[in-house]
This record gives sequence, structure tokens and C-alpha cells, in this order.
Amino acid sequence: MANKLELTWYGKAEPIQVEPRLLIENAELSNTALAPDTENMLIHGDNLLALKALEKKFAGQVKCIYIDPPYNTGSAFEHYDDNLEHSQWLNLMRPRLEILRNLLSNDGSIWISIDDDEGHYLKVLCDELLGRANFVNTIIWEKKYAPQGNAQWFTDSHDFILVYAKDKAVWRPNLLPRTESMNAKYKNPDGDPRGLWRPDNATISLSGGQRGAQYARTGVCENIYELHAPNGNVYLPPQGRCWYYPEAKMIEAIAEGRVFFGRDGKGAPQLKRYMSEVKQGSVAMTLWKREDVGDNQDAKREVRELNPESIFSTPKPERLVERILTLATNPGDLVLDSFLGSGTTAAVAHKMGRRYIGIEMGDHAYTHCKVRLDKVIAGQDKGGITKAQNWQGGGGYRFYELAPTLINRDAFGESVINPAYDADALAAAVALHEGFAYRPDADTFWKQAAGNENSYLFTTTRHLTAEYLDAIKGSMEAGEYLVIACRSYDGGLEKAYTNIAVKKIPQMLLDRCEFGRDDYSLNIIHPPVYEEEVVDDD
Repeated sequence: MANKLELTWYGKAEPIQVEPRLLIENAELSNTALAPDTENMLIHGDNLLALKALEKKFAGQVKCIYIDPPYNTGSAFEHYDDNLEHSQWLNLMRPRLEILRNLLSNDGSIWISIDDDEGHYLKVLCDELLGRANFVNTIIWEKKYAPQGNAQWFTDSHDFILVYAKDKAVWRPNLLPRTESMNAKYKNPDGDPRGLWRPDNATISLSGGQRGAQYARTGVCENIYELHAPNGNVYLPPQGRCWYYPEAKMIEAIAEGRVFFGRDGKGAPQLKRYMSEVKQGSVAMTLWKREDVGDNQDAKREVRELNPESIFSTPKPERLVERILTLATNPGDLVLDSFLGSGTTAAVAHKMGRRYIGIEMGDHAYTHCKVRLDKVIAGQDKGGITKAQNWQGGGGYRFYELAPTLINRDAFGESVINPAYDADALAAAVALHEGFAYRPDADTFWKQAAGNENSYLFTTTRHLTAEYLDAIKGSMEAGEYLVIACRSYDGGLEKAYTNIAVKKIPQMLLDRCEFGRDDYSLNIIHPPVYEEEVVDDD
């Protein structure tokens, strides 16, 4: 460990410089017939490249991020070296987390599923990148229902979900909806006009809090007194406890009928907790049981019903993601999952009326995610949370692919613009690299992309001459600043005007990032497979 609790590993000092890529919609794979204006996105491609493509446009807009990254199982690389593999896993997680942090809104949160292999290292890494003060809790999810007879040491019956807020001082989770079992505890045996209620202890402990500290120091507490009840009995609180209310307030509560002395009126006092006065929901606990949010087998059944010929190996049950989105979002909020897998997060967000961005690098984007979402839209997905959400179908999404790398090497090893880019695509790509928003002006040709405070970017494939530059300068207004990216230009033009910067492409971009790399995958060859559970019946 380094100073300030930073986690160190081999290669950390050489951060990955990711190329910003364009996202190109594949209209044939999009599903927009029922929702032509949909903002939902399904992206196929390496998720680090895709996150980089999203970073500028969606910075500060995502309310909830849920990711289920491949766990580092010790089988990821052909020549296994624990330190090397561990380092590479961390080295590839860090840039993803950095971009995800930038995408979160100020009142947003990120939820990360992980197991024991990397969970504790990931916690320290997240403390460093997301801020230890923004750590909320670790959720324990019960993923298996019974002991396994073939377990070598212990049955691995749970996973973790690390929860971080963008700003813990701002973020608050929603309440969970009240359940029938919770409401069933409330009755009205005495016909109280205030409605349903449940009995609660009329005393509280003196072992903690300000009242307990005072009692420990002085031996005096105003809430210890003889309670003279209407039934004629006199009650004292048990040793180490005191009455919930001071005497005057207790007498008032009794007079208002807010204290219950049993059906015959002769029992010990109990406070009435009215359903109308309690929170219209419950605070979530950190232990999530399988009967409440599902387990591995529930998830496998859900995926099997959608695609019986190709069962995804590591799904999460829809009820698990439903609980996360219930706590972390409201209808219309933007949700992101950059390890979409079988498409669970997108399907759940869709059914719950959230906007979403899902990224999947493998063929699962076609064979699972798209197929699943198409069935959700068509109202043909009857499993998961469909019934609970009363989902009938509708909505849509747009399908995107990553553009190819912008710069290639020619036969002589020289850096050249990828010929797959036409003039418009080149201008959009350079704008993305330079941090400008690509939106060509209909009236002024050189206002292709806009930046901050009257700054613009113009990208051209032509040779820039002094005459051409003078013509552009003549059309500029006071206070405007222009960057021109071109293939070549007359000597000295880079110093011709103080409010015009002339740069040569691709040279201007070469030191920004690494080009030509399409795969930043975590390279987990053997991810954990949720097999049918073998129960020990002994």
C-alpha cells in the first residue's frame, strides 16, 4: 500500500490512453417502430472504447450505474501468474471506473457485483477513485439456496454488491415498497378511529444515545418514573430501560388513546404505531435473501425461457436488478450497464420505465441482449419482473456499433487517416478528440463543431493556403476563436492569427491516445459458471 491508502500494482504507472470513437447507429438492428424518439441505447463493442465514446456527451447525466464485471477467477491468462493477472485485472478496471465516475450525476450511485477473488482489492480501488467518503455499503446477495456436497471448503453462497454514491452527502436511496407481510402486522382490535396500528415497546434502552450517556454519568433520567395506568396498576420500566416518553407526554398519549393496555385493559403499556404515520416503504437492509431478489437458478431459468438454445453462463435475476433500480432511480432516470451480458439490466430498466444505455462486447449483444429486448418490446417476455411491473410491451432502443480506429499505419509504418472515414465522419471524429460538439452550422461552413465561449473547430481534408485562411478570418466576428485541423498547410500559417490555431492531422492526435486497438477486454477466459446446484443431503 502506498500513502493515502492507494492500491499499487504492476503497470499502474502506465495508464491506458483510450481512443475516443464515434458511435454509429445500425438502423437495421434498432427497434424504434413503437418509439421513434427513443433515447435507449444498445451498444456492441469493447466497453472501454464505448464508455470513452459516451464520456463527453453523457458526463454527469447517469443516475444509476450497475455493472457485473467478469470476476478474476485465476484462469484468465494462458500462462497464469497470480500477480500479473491480478495487476492486469486492476489495470483494466481502473480506466472503466474513472469514466463511469465521470458519467454519474451528482445525485447518482454505482453498484458493482463482485465476489471474494477481487472484491476487497476492488473496494480499495473504488475508495481511491470514487472517494472513501462516498462508500455507502456492501450488499450481501444470497445467490445459492443450499449447501453443495462437492464444495472443497465452503459453499460459496453469496456475492457482494459494492455501493458508492457520486456524492454521499447528496445521495439518498429510495424506500422499498411496503409488502403485504409488513402491512399484515397492522390491525385495529379496539376500533381506533386513527385506523390500523401495531403494538410497539413503550420502553427504550438506556445503554446508548444522549439519554443513556446522561444516565451513566448522573444516574438520573427524566423518563424513569412510576406510570399510573387507567387500569389502576403502577408500572416501572425494566432495569436498564426507561419509558419512551417523558411523563407529561406519556399521560397525554394515554389520554389520546395512543397507548394500549391489552384487550382486557389490564396489560402492560404498549405504544400504538399507526400505519398512516409510518413511512410508505421500508429502509433497505444490506442482506438480500434469495426469496426476495432471486438467486442463480432463477436467473438461469429466466434466460433459458428467452433463449433455450444458448444459456448465458453468468446472469443475474431480474428481481435483483429491480431492487437496485428501485432504490437508486425513479421513472425516466438514466441507467447504464457496461457489462450487459444477457441484457438483464436493460430489460429491467425498460420494464420499469427508466432510460438506459447497455454495452456488450461479445456476440451476446446480438444473440441475447437484442433478442431479449425485442421480446420485452413485443410483450412476449412473460418472466422475470413482467407481472410485478404489469409490463404489456412497448418502447424501443437504438443499436450502435463502434466506428473503426481513426488512424492506421501504412505499408511504410507512417500514421495515416483510416480510409473508412469520409469527410463528415473525419470532422465528427476530430471534434470528439478535441472536445467539441459536432453540429455543422447551416450558414457558416467553418463552424462545424462548437466548444465553449465562441470557440469553433473546422476540419478539412484540403491543403490550407494563406488565401483560404484569410477568407475565413474575414468572416469571423470579434471574440470568436477557431481551430482548423487539416492535412497540410502553407508554412507560417500556424502563427498567422492569434485567434486561429492551425493543426495538422493526424499528427495533432498521435500523442493523445493509442490507435488501432479494438480490444480492452478483461480477457477472462473462464468466467464463473453457475451450474445446477449439487445439494448435500447428508
